[in-house]
Order: sequence, then structure tokens, then C-alpha cells
Amino acid sequence: MAKESTTDNKVVAELRESFGKGAARKLRVLGKIPAVIYGHGTTPVHVSLPAHHIALILRRSNAILELDINGTSQLTLVKDVQKDPVRQIIEHLDLIVVRKGEKVQVDVPVHVEGESFPGTIADFDAKTLLLEVEATHIPQNIVVSIEGLEEGAQIHAKDIELPKGATLVSDPEMLVIYVHTPRGTDEGIEAADAAAAEAATEATESTESTESAE
Repeated sequence: MAKESTTDNKVVAELRESFGKGAARKLRVLGKIPAVIYGHGTTPVHVSLPAHHIALILRRSNAILELDINGTSQLTLVKDVQKDPVRQIIEHLDLIVVRKGEKVQVDVPVHVEGESFPGTIADFDAKTLLLEVEATHIPQNIVVSIEGLEEGAQIHAKDIELPKGATLVSDPEMLVIYVHTPRGTDEGIEAADAAAAEAATEATESTESTESAE
């Protein structure tokens, strides 16, 4: 199953003519974020967006923005977010033009629900799946149940139920989640001891078989 957010994605965008680091700093002081819109063979359009509103929308991945540019509506997909590495403040956005009904390829986060068998943990080998979906129906995430899964259980991309209308682009055989017993735990030590005992038994049987043959 997939969850979608209901956060209002309608944003008023203002055209900008000043560029460079100095102009960008002035915009951020005013509570705005510089952004550029491109795609579908259009000429790149430079705009500024309200920082607080954008920060709320970007809490979810693959956000779609319905921009109002001088009274004209334009759907865009957030393609890249540049942040200050220390303060984590959004510094710039790259947006691509999308159209209703158009399909796009996006990385969608995988979330787990439930608990695996007691004493085991479920680890991610891949935290996202690349899907092809309608631009206006991008799932916020894909939820996968690990309830009761035991040691050695694996979930591959092909095993995951996708949202309606979504197509898997990632390798179907890609390992996404695996369940194991952490090393150093009682269960892990017992499993290691059992494996060692089994190996010792097999070695003894092999030696006895060799001696009998001689």
C-alpha cells in the first residue's frame, strides 16, 4: 500500500530577474527560495518561492508543486533540492515541468510495518524503489509488512505490492529487505554454536568414514 499526503501544493511563484549568490541571499533574507523551472523543451524560467510553505511541502518525497506564475498555472515536480550542508536550509530548487496524465520515473521510499520474529531484525538493502507512475499520483512511500518473518527471510523488489497504476523500473531481483539475527545476541550465539557443532559432527563423520575405508 502507498500513502499520499494532503499538504496543499498550490504555491504562488514570482518571476525573478536577479541571479547569483548575492541575489539568492537577499531572497532568503526575505523568506523566499530561488528556483528554476525547465523541461518539455521550454525555456528555463527563474522564480522565487515562499520558503516556509515549500519546507512544509518538501517533508514528503517527490513533491508536486502547482505553481501560480502571474495567473498562469504550471505543474512541476521537485527534481533537486540544494541545502546548506551545515544549517540544512533550502538554498535552491530545480523543478521540471509535468503534465496531468504524464508518467515519470521517481525513487519512492520503502517503509516497513510490523515486527519480525523475536530476536531478529529487518535491515534495508535498498531504501527506495524506482517506479514509473503518473506525475499527479506519486505515492509518498511504499509500505511493506515484515510481521512474523523469520531468520533468513528476504523480500525482493518483485515481491512488493505496488500502488495501482505504478510500474516497477528497478531490477525485480533487487534485494530490498532481509531478516537476520544480530551477532552477539543470545540467539546469534546459539545459532553460531549450532552451526559449529554441525560442522564438527560432519568433520568427525568424514574422518571415521576415511578410517573405515583404510
